[in-house]
Amino acid sequence: MATARVEGSTIHVETDMLQAEIHTEGYVSGVARGTLLDKKTGARDLGHGLDIVDFLLEAKWDEEGPDAPPEAQRYRRDPAVHGDIPKRFVELPQICTRARRLDYQLVEAADFIAVKQWFHYTEATYGRTPGSRWEQVIVFLDGQRYFYSADKIISNNTVDDLILRIDMPGHLRHKGADNFEAIYLSYHGLIPSREFLADFSPDERYLYHRGAPPLPDRFIRAYQVRLPDGPGPWLAGMTLQPEVVWEAWCHQRGYVCFIQEIGGHRVAAGEAFGAAYAVGWFDDIGEMLAVYDELRGPVAIDLEGDKWRFADVVRPGGER
Repeated sequence: MATARVEGSTIHVETDMLQAEIHTEGYVSGVARGTLLDKKTGARDLGHGLDIVDFLLEAKWDEEGPDAPPEAQRYRRDPAVHGDIPKRFVELPQICTRARRLDYQLVEAADFIAVKQWFHYTEATYGRTPGSRWEQVIVFLDGQRYFYSADKIISNNTVDDLILRIDMPGHLRHKGADNFEAIYLSYHGLIPSREFLADFSPDERYLYHRGAPPLPDRFIRAYQVRLPDGPGPWLAGMTLQPEVVWEAWCHQRGYVCFIQEIGGHRVAAGEAFGAAYAVGWFDDIGEMLAVYDELRGPVAIDLEGDKWRFADVVRPGGER
């Protein structure tokens, strides 16, 4: 039976196949780095955490002159880090590093454990009103080596192309590709680890942008860990509705950067958008594809009382 235990700001979750931690203070959102343990193989995730959440953006460059935002609210135009890709902030801060503490709800039901977290952005740019609400639901079930999660934004502003940036499945820390065998991108294919020995920018290789290339049948990003005795399982992040992904990076900048952005369309004040995922361990790519095809479609997780369900619509519900 799946169980949860709270110690200070850490929620410990255990199922028959997984162990994980969710931290509600410090570096927050998603599953904490190195804590998703696959009991079958002993593998752990290799990055800074899974389904980690940043800020709200739009696909434009910052203005110059008197209309320019303060330096702290300007998007960093460093091609090696962000590429030559127009972006600017809509609302801040970066949740994972600067929210510092998240409110949460823990649900311990007979057949699942769920954690819901939320935060209201405190800064806005270009005359907008801060306060858009981010919500995340993470669901663990026995019998699965992966968990479900969903991110939702309820916007305080009308924005032509509102974007939420996350890490999906999560960045991959390594030293000379010492701990992973390969990367799989469903919109590109299999990439050997040696391709990530030297840094390159996000728009130099493996960039996905909605509309170019054509929309993939599945949206899966994964890496295969290397265990002491050889190749191990795959850690995958599967966005269950490909259409919601605006842009996705897979580039080397001291680590493999798995930034993924959802949205990228007009959102009116009071409206919501989001995405749902399956994140966790798989023996091979074939298993990933089979699970994806079984789950395909939802964009949200509704959590009500001691029940949860996937949803095809992102509802604006939630305290504002």
